[in-house]
Amino acid sequence: TQLTEKLEEVVMIWTKQIRQVLVESEQIRREADDVGPSAELEHWKSRMSSFNSLLDEIKSSRVKKIISILQAARSKTLKQWKELDGSITIAANEAKDNVRYLYTLDKFFGPLATASPVMMEHVPSLMNTVFMIYCTSPYYNTSEHMTSLFLKITNQMINTCKTYLCEG
Repeated sequence: TQLTEKLEEVVMIWTKQIRQVLVESEQIRREADDVGPSAELEHWKSRMSSFNSLLDEIKSSRVKKIISILQAARSKTLKQWKELDGSITIAANEAKDNVRYLYTLDKFFGPLATASPVMMEHVPSLMNTVFMIYCTSPYYNTSEHMTSLFLKITNQMINTCKTYLCEG
């Protein structure tokens, strides 16, 4: 029972730390007003890396042994642990999926940033790709994500036009 209590304490500390990571990942991002769409991809790549690292740690043999011991002892802390494990898995899958979809837009980000204001040739393909993401992504097709993406695309178009005007 002493071993079980010590292991439960360890799992409770992990639980608290994981909850903190989840809470921080859901907070509203603070970004500059003129940030472009590449920042969206970078955000999701960073989030994917964080959650994949966390998943790797959760699936490590050390953690599995502790969880096995607590399962054998029928510990009540495992209910919370399983819920968090599921939440981390969902967050990691969301980030991975969003990165995969946003990479389909990456080919437009360069031309959008360097083109002259006659960038209209890229816009139809860009919009078709955004529409495809909206229709097929199980995670990214929310109003919040799409609004953020369109805002960043618009910011990039404005920045490109300002640069063009200042150079001309």
